[in-house]
Amino acid sequence: MSVSNSPQWHWQDWERLPYLTCSLLQDWQHGFFSQQFYPRPPAQLAEILHPQASAYRLKQVHGNRVLTPSEIDREIQSGELETEFPPADGALTEGENQSVWVASADCTPVLIGDTVTGRVAALHAGWRGTAQRIIPEAVSRLIEMGSRVEDLRVALGPAIAGEVYQVTEHVAAEVGASLVKKEETNTPERIFATLENMNPSPILPDPQPGRVRLDVRRVNVLQAEQLGVLPEHIAIAPFCTYQNRDRFFSYRRTKQTKVQWSGILER
Repeated sequence: MSVSNSPQWHWQDWERLPYLTCSLLQDWQHGFFSQQFYPRPPAQLAEILHPQASAYRLKQVHGNRVLTPSEIDREIQSGELETEFPPADGALTEGENQSVWVASADCTPVLIGDTVTGRVAALHAGWRGTAQRIIPEAVSRLIEMGSRVEDLRVALGPAIAGEVYQVTEHVAAEVGASLVKKEETNTPERIFATLENMNPSPILPDPQPGRVRLDVRRVNVLQAEQLGVLPEHIAIAPFCTYQNRDRFFSYRRTKQTKVQWSGILER
């Protein structure tokens, strides 16, 4: 095991291939897998976490839909899907030895664990899913299943860093609107003003007119904190997919549709 430059994050090795774990999730078998595991699917990666683990994945569509394994199975068995897997961007477990998985290549993979119930969730939080508040949606579903916010641990894996993620002001305003009250979201200027007063702000300046840099992971953290998740129960991986080309795929860097998987197993 090797340690990253953050004490919460650790590199693990499986047959000399690296994957990342977070100490906040030490009670669960989990991993943010590097590009070196490509093209292994979740079914194979789940066996690394536990030989009897069943893997559940989705057809990710940049939304905020969150499904359980029974819902995933039901939609697959219905024969009505246009794709192999149901369209959604989050999955949460409801039984022992279930693992849930999301793919990413700049978007934020989010793994959540409940220290009391043992349930877990895996979310794909791109800017669109973040704007649609996928973390609050998943937390709401966990609470419906008996979780308490104070028992949740949230780890945000490698993703493109705000310092290099240039977006239009329109995109930044749409994402930022997820953090502010409705009466404050009638203009991008008011949204920016609210976000710029946050410390640290998820909006960073950009030299190109009409553009800003957007820290999507910071927005997700702020959403979680607004729900009542304690800051010490949230961790952000100190790795940028765009800048760490040796470990991670980045669609913005290469325009290739290759992904790395992140998954977690209910204990």
